[in-house]
Amino acid sequence: MKQFDAAGWRSIDEAVGAESAPHVLTRHIASVVRRVLQGLSPAEQVLAANHILDSLSTIKGATEWVDLVIDGPRQLLAVAEQEAPGVYAIRPATPLSETALLTNSPEDPSLGFELRAELATTDRVDLLCAFVKWHGLRVLEQALTSAQERGVPIRVLTTTYIGATERRALDRLVREFGAEVRVNYELRSTRLHAKAWLFRRDSGFDTAYVGSSNLSKAALLDGLEWNVRLSSVATPAVIRKFEATFDAYWSDRSFELYDPHTDASRLDEALAQAGGSSRGSQPVITLSGLEVRPYPHQRDMLERLEVERIVHGRHRNLLVAATGTGKTVMAALDFKRLRQTLGRDPRLLFVAHRKEILEQSLRVYQNVLVDANFGELFVGGEIPENWTHVFGSVQSLSSSRALDRLNPDHFDVIVIDEFHHGTSQTYRRIVDHFEPQELLGLTATPERMDGLNIQDEFFDGRIAAEMRLWEALENDLLSPFHYFGVTDNTDMSAIAWKRGSYDSADLSNLFTGNTARARLVVQAVRDKVTDPGSMRALGFCVSIAHSNFMADFFRQAGLNAIALSGETPRDERKNALEKLRSGEIQVIFSVDLFNEGLDIPDVDTLLLLRPTSSATVFLQQLGRGLRRTEGKAVLTVLDFIGQHRKEFRFEEQFRALTNLTRNRLLANVEQDFPQLPSGCQIILESKAKDLIIQNIRSQISVNVTHLAREVAEYAEPQIDKYLLESRRELKELYRGSGNSWTGLLRRAKLLPESGPDGESSLLKRIPSFLHVDDPLRVATYTKMLTDDAPEYDTLSAQDQALARMLFFSLWPLGGGFSSYQEGFDTLRPQHDFRNELRQVLAHALDQADHVPVPLLGVHTNAPLSIHASYSREEILPALGQSYIGGFMPGHFREGVKWCESIQTDALLITLEKDEKDFSPETRYKDYARNEHLFHWESQNQTSETSPTGVRYQTHKEKGSNVLLFVRRYKKTDIGGAQPWMLLGPADYVEHKGSKPMGIIWRLHHEMPADVWTYSSIAAG
Repeated sequence: MKQFDAAGWRSIDEAVGAESAPHVLTRHIASVVRRVLQGLSPAEQVLAANHILDSLSTIKGATEWVDLVIDGPRQLLAVAEQEAPGVYAIRPATPLSETALLTNSPEDPSLGFELRAELATTDRVDLLCAFVKWHGLRVLEQALTSAQERGVPIRVLTTTYIGATERRALDRLVREFGAEVRVNYELRSTRLHAKAWLFRRDSGFDTAYVGSSNLSKAALLDGLEWNVRLSSVATPAVIRKFEATFDAYWSDRSFELYDPHTDASRLDEALAQAGGSSRGSQPVITLSGLEVRPYPHQRDMLERLEVERIVHGRHRNLLVAATGTGKTVMAALDFKRLRQTLGRDPRLLFVAHRKEILEQSLRVYQNVLVDANFGELFVGGEIPENWTHVFGSVQSLSSSRALDRLNPDHFDVIVIDEFHHGTSQTYRRIVDHFEPQELLGLTATPERMDGLNIQDEFFDGRIAAEMRLWEALENDLLSPFHYFGVTDNTDMSAIAWKRGSYDSADLSNLFTGNTARARLVVQAVRDKVTDPGSMRALGFCVSIAHSNFMADFFRQAGLNAIALSGETPRDERKNALEKLRSGEIQVIFSVDLFNEGLDIPDVDTLLLLRPTSSATVFLQQLGRGLRRTEGKAVLTVLDFIGQHRKEFRFEEQFRALTNLTRNRLLANVEQDFPQLPSGCQIILESKAKDLIIQNIRSQISVNVTHLAREVAEYAEPQIDKYLLESRRELKELYRGSGNSWTGLLRRAKLLPESGPDGESSLLKRIPSFLHVDDPLRVATYTKMLTDDAPEYDTLSAQDQALARMLFFSLWPLGGGFSSYQEGFDTLRPQHDFRNELRQVLAHALDQADHVPVPLLGVHTNAPLSIHASYSREEILPALGQSYIGGFMPGHFREGVKWCESIQTDALLITLEKDEKDFSPETRYKDYARNEHLFHWESQNQTSETSPTGVRYQTHKEKGSNVLLFVRRYKKTDIGGAQPWMLLGPADYVEHKGSKPMGIIWRLHHEMPADVWTYSSIAAG
């Protein structure tokens, strides 16, 4: 930049002392400023002029005159440029570097004025608003026209919320202003209420407006709207979050590109339906030709169902999900995938007990398969002609004549809705008669009123896929809940504990007639429920006697209540449910009555009077009240937290609510659950909170002596059988330094007290195998752990690579061995260690919930599978980077590894940073934009022009590859390093910035739904 020369200063200095100094000074300043600014760029002119003004106060005698130089601002803020004929840049009233609250009050600039000013100087615009109005657009039309003429990209996200958007406004945005518009057509729930603008500038002075204003005239000019103005200077972390979240929404498939030429009629129909003026009162399923895509929670369940079939070879499966979460859609999508997998059109039987359900289910299948001719009804006198895809009622199918004419193997796929009826005579005849290739049961609850579990009777005790509650809540498919943990002084510590739960008879004796506890329940209802007289509540009790007692007590307290059980006559049950619906009674107390007989969508209050540490039962109880209805704002849940035995575990139900690991759950309880799905609250009374914290802490620090005593009581040497009996998780056996199954068996005197030399150090490595989740790895590791394990040199190239992964998992620093075989030879006398590790591997595979996908192309020979999990001790040798005599995986601490021998960049990404690594911006460095796009921030020293940065950008052209490995946390619940999931190969899309670079990668394979849920900043 040019310097202000000495002559200029002298002339000003002389002018200060002259007669009529202010006028002389002004003329001199103007002359000097013109001379100095001549030939400078606009940005340099701004800096130079501001420097001159700041320097005036240093000139001798100038201080008393400086206020006369100019009447108004003391700083040059911008250099006006003509944007278009007759249009000059205007500046927002709020400086670009500052924040402000705009309330549309008389002293505030209107939001419309500020937006016009922002549009005049922006380089890119992002708008997120629930609806767009013509009159709101008209307020900004001149500024938008100017922006369009300057080539400013404009992206708009909006919805069909309450039918408020006006199509002609969207049409104009696209046609006249060149905007790219994406619309969320979802009608079942309204998830987007945000109203926000982001103005991005190449100068780095980004600004944003977030608040209550949609793009409407009232919002922009005279409405009582509040909006916060943000800036990348004052609030950089918030701006970065805005940018990242908007980009994630933009990449979400639920926001669909709007083209006025092709999408106008669809938008009109969606707006009419959302506004309540669509033909008919009920949403109509139409064959739109659009692909029906599963919600993340549905995709997650379908993936786990696929695991059961492909990984475990199980073809009789039960799918459990709350009513209203799309079980039939999942079944239809599953059938569509089976069609693709089998390469033919399998014969289908869909069974339900009511004609209306069959008709609705048939429409769902037709919509998913985009085939209006799919399927035939077999109900109420309607007889199929082809018997290829039959939707039949239980009554029609169970007749002997119908079953006689159909061979047991006639249907390839059978889906039975409400499978909890499966033990009834009519359902059993159907199940027993047919022998399909695939049997799929659907239910909201597997627990029957007679206390039996249908998974035990029909599905070998297994539930193939159970809805993860937090996913459905985050997807706004269920009613939000307010859960209150009420302190209950009832002491249950002396109640007998049998097979992982309290003895029901003893609990019933404790609760029945306990007026103090009943009084507490009534008081909690009065304290927490807005109007107890109009509530529709269900109370879950431990026995018939207990439910009768509670109903009597509530009636005495002035609340109409009734008790129901499996023994209650059907007509009486039906009558009671009608009375609850109508408001004639306020509470139904029940025991073991979870089926659709209690499926009352209007239920708005749950009383959990039966302690359970079973997540399944807890979710079944919650499911009775989570149905969305128009008049229900929130589900109120009252849970009564008493004095429990140390075996009882609160963590199961809270983990079901929150998707948190045990350690992080404890922190959330202590901090009053700061992060829950929208609208949900968990509020614990102080004493209840202390009891829960104490209980969870006791489970974290499981006493090895107590565990050994428990193992001795069960006297079961097999891990799986012990875990089934005790209801413990495998990782609990390895919590604490040096804990192991073999060690517990020795303490319990089920094995000799001491083992061979070297056993203890090997046993410490077993937790490093809890993640192994693909059949090929388990098979090879197991083979190397048998008594007659093959010699390393005799193995195939792939098995040798897997053996090296096993080797370094046992000895991360090489163990001092000169060959792999030398290390494996030391395992031969370690019979108990090898037996334990084989059991751990088998159990880990049994718990796998992702289908491994082969890694093909240039990595075909690498012993890795996409969507399987790996430790660094496995990743590095698998990629040929660790070997005896070379680099040891135990020394690796980086997040990236360039594998030159196979021309591959391995990116090892940890999503949620530890506290020492955390800052407000860390969450917006590494995250998923959608199921295929992943944003990753490089190491700080990587510039876009460095060899590494260039390699990232040109890897496809230059023939190198990128593999993404992702993990949620750095540490597991038991303290070890959490493994990474291989998301697979990825291609460079774009980047922003340098040192570090923010790169978008496109995955070759869609990431699993559960990974998408926790890696996205805007999942669902």
